[in-house]
Amino acid sequence: MDRSRFAYATAAAVGASTAIFFVWWWWIKRQKDQPPSRWRKVGELSDLICFPVKSLGPVRMNTMECTPLGLKSGWLRDRTLMVIDLNGQFVTGRQMPRMVQVSPSVSESYLTLRAPGMMAVSIDLARIRGKSFRAAVWGQSVQACDCGEEVARWLSRFLLQEDVGLRLVYYPLDRPSREVRTKNKIFPLTESIDTGAYPDATSYTLLNEASLADLNNRLEEPVNALNFRMNFVVKGADVLEEDYWDWIKIGNTVFRNVKPCLRCIFTTVDPESGKKNPKVEPLKTLKGYRQITDPEIRPATGDYPVMGIHLGLRSKNGTIRLGDPVYVNILEKEEAILSTPP
Repeated sequence: MDRSRFAYATAAAVGASTAIFFVWWWWIKRQKDQPPSRWRKVGELSDLICFPVKSLGPVRMNTMECTPLGLKSGWLRDRTLMVIDLNGQFVTGRQMPRMVQVSPSVSESYLTLRAPGMMAVSIDLARIRGKSFRAAVWGQSVQACDCGEEVARWLSRFLLQEDVGLRLVYYPLDRPSREVRTKNKIFPLTESIDTGAYPDATSYTLLNEASLADLNNRLEEPVNALNFRMNFVVKGADVLEEDYWDWIKIGNTVFRNVKPCLRCIFTTVDPESGKKNPKVEPLKTLKGYRQITDPEIRPATGDYPVMGIHLGLRSKNGTIRLGDPVYVNILEKEEAILSTPP
């Protein structure tokens, strides 16, 4: 094994330990704010997934534009629509697992929703009118425009078996407007520019295929990337190597690893059936080997395990495509190994 591969394998081995102390957390605070000049390839983009409506089904794409608000292709934008209750509180698949069975699609400016046993319903996003109001995501106030009665009844009937109870709202801005959630401020690289429209934490997330395969080796029944609802899936990297990535470049678009992705009960919802796993998997298994144990971070993260990373866009808008190479910056310790004479 050459010296560079030895360095990468060492980092992956540390990341695979059962107790995650996240030396990353304090180490990353010392890193430069400017993108690096040297990169190494770690894999390729194997899946590109957009979720136009928070907690509903996915739209897989071959190419998309990366913007501060998230993935975009015309009127298709990531998590810029959201289901709320009559009190203006967001509703997710944690409470209503059947939400994942609603399949969205976008053609020009028309959003169409389909679900088992239901006629399709369509709305023209370009014609959404009315004064914006404030809805809530995790207790944070965020702007919203109501999408109308027809789609509200459709969602209420499918999810509640009632004619009323739920509304669909659309984010009216072209930039993020929320502050970083208090619990996420423990991670020093989180910024308000990364909070997106309606996502839980940031506009972009990334999953490593090798880390998912490692998890599946521990499970009786395998899960897939859709259990984790990530935007980017990367193949070719080492198991859990992503824990220690800092700067990431997909094609020519640059991102920063701003925090680990904490996993909740939503991971136990089958993306096809909309039913929760009776054995609480894969969450139960993840808790057995992917806990954050650092005493400075633990109060903010509790017993939520980690799988994947949250990214912040750190370059101008860029277009990414399936198959694009994925690079990470060369770390100082790797530079030392690479520059040491044989």
